[in-house]
Amino acid sequence: MKSAINYLAIGTAVILFFGCRTNKPAEMLTAFSMSDTMMARCEFSKARVEEVKNEIRLFGKISADNNKTAQVYPVVSGVVKSIEVELGDYVKQGQLLASIQSSEVAAFQKEKLDAINDVAIAEKNLQVAKDLFAGKLNSEKDLIAAEKELEKSKAEWERMNEIYKIYNLGKGSIYNILAPISGFVVQKKINQNEQIRSDISEPLFSIAEINEVWALANVNESDISKVQVGFDVTIKTLAFPDSAYLGKIDKIFNAIDPGTKSMKVRIKIPNADFKLKPEMNCTVAVNYSEKEKMIAVPSSAVIFDKSKYWVMVFRDKQNIDTRKIEVYRQLGDITYVSSGLSEGETVITKNGMLIYDALND
Repeated sequence: MKSAINYLAIGTAVILFFGCRTNKPAEMLTAFSMSDTMMARCEFSKARVEEVKNEIRLFGKISADNNKTAQVYPVVSGVVKSIEVELGDYVKQGQLLASIQSSEVAAFQKEKLDAINDVAIAEKNLQVAKDLFAGKLNSEKDLIAAEKELEKSKAEWERMNEIYKIYNLGKGSIYNILAPISGFVVQKKINQNEQIRSDISEPLFSIAEINEVWALANVNESDISKVQVGFDVTIKTLAFPDSAYLGKIDKIFNAIDPGTKSMKVRIKIPNADFKLKPEMNCTVAVNYSEKEKMIAVPSSAVIFDKSKYWVMVFRDKQNIDTRKIEVYRQLGDITYVSSGLSEGETVITKNGMLIYDALND
């Protein structure tokens, strides 16, 4: 009986021995190796040491450049006869905006005609005075008086010509409001048949060039020390959430708004396609340096799984590591790593999740 038990134990040991030897080659045959097709579908990037940046998110509005905006006020009173443009229209310098029928313009025309007649009469009187003086029928004093009267008449005529030139007046009682600059009509406060007074405080039209606009953002008191002229910013609007506009803070208004308890900063934005309009709401992300350096990788390389962060470290097709890392901060397309990765190591930035699943499932 004992010999039978001994033979059974020896047989079991032999089977286990050969079973273990045959399992080892099977594991080696199933080891992961990245195919050429997968290599072509992946992208790679080297971990590098960069200055750590942070971000402040501000809110503001798009505004027209004050230096490229013109306010159009009425210079005469009267009744609006026609309006040629609407809010948002693009106008060229000198283009007709509206027409006002005005008794003041009619009075200007009368004054101009009177000035022309006065010049003609003064010229005839001077000629008569010269003839009389030549025949010794009047004094030199009378001749000088006639010359002065002609100078006075011409001065009044020139004054009326200047008024017509400044106000762009024509014949009749119509006053034409013309665009002082080329740009978009961003404000319009005039209606057909409306009675207009020349002493109103608000402009009839506001015209702005918006090929370059301003983003005016509010900075809370707690963040004032974190913003400086020259800091990079990224601007987004509600109207175009997928479009990011890059710029720099070019002016800080060193005054606190008593209503909002905030300070304004200005960013100039090129706007060649005129997509950005004055009064649009916008978000302004201000990037600033924390004055320290850390390992940085593209955010697309970072995988979050099992409540931890991972990257796929690539050495060659057969040598790919699943590496756990500690993330310090993710800022847009860049992730700063506090531990787990060294400078110069290559990480997979595209389709890394596929490799992760293949190695860890």
